[in-house]
Amino acid sequence: MIKGLFETHLYVENIKRSIDFYANTLELEQCHFEEERRAAFFWIGKPKQFMLGLWEKPKAEIDIRHFAFQCEPDWVLNEAVNYLKKRAIKCRNFLNDGTERPMIFAWMPAISIYFNDPDGHSLEFIGILNGESKPENGILSYEQWKALENE
Repeated sequence: MIKGLFETHLYVENIKRSIDFYANTLELEQCHFEEERRAAFFWIGKPKQFMLGLWEKPKAEIDIRHFAFQCEPDWVLNEAVNYLKKRAIKCRNFLNDGTERPMIFAWMPAISIYFNDPDGHSLEFIGILNGESKPENGILSYEQWKALENE
């Protein structure tokens, strides 16, 4: 019955600033804007595949949310950090250990890196890895994951 998640929505303090971030910085395709309702919509991936909605609200009405953009795992490992740095976006891993190194969630397994939008929403680039789920390994570096795969 359920085949996926089609859309998610965020409240933002300044719709124009957020449009700039999602359209120009993250390069998502804006598909609709409603001035009267102060709302903008973006396609994620192919048009009509997944959608992000942004709604302008006063700062006091904004609750911080998290969601992840699905990406190719090789891109997350080799290019995501540079992609974010070129756009002056600070990134972090799930462990928030002070490094900008993507980390592996062994229970999926998946590789990911985190960053924030202008309102402080926690965003993530995540790529599902080949291999078996190994929840007993927790969260680890890519190098540790590869070493465990070779055991």
